[in-house]
Amino acid sequence: MALYDPTTPVSSDAHRRVHAAYEIAHTAVDFAAALLFVVGSVLFFWESTTYFATWLFVIGSLCFALKPSVKLLRELKFWRMGRLDAIAPQDDRQ
Repeated sequence: MALYDPTTPVSSDAHRRVHAAYEIAHTAVDFAAALLFVVGSVLFFWESTTYFATWLFVIGSLCFALKPSVKLLRELKFWRMGRLDAIAPQDDRQ
């Protein structure tokens, strides 16, 4: 199984559940980043909240950096799910 295979999300019920969970995480991070940037932008209208607005921008930027990490983690999870037989072969002698 390749690290990225576009057919992986529909390989099995377990793959569909993993795909759905990571998509929700990716969307949540995306939404958080957008919300932080919008709130930070509004706070820049007042000099007294500029410091807090800057921190919201920094945190929002970290969220945007986290987005590809979520996708990479999902692909690594899929890769491990498809390679378990190669890592720990089943022993039929029980």
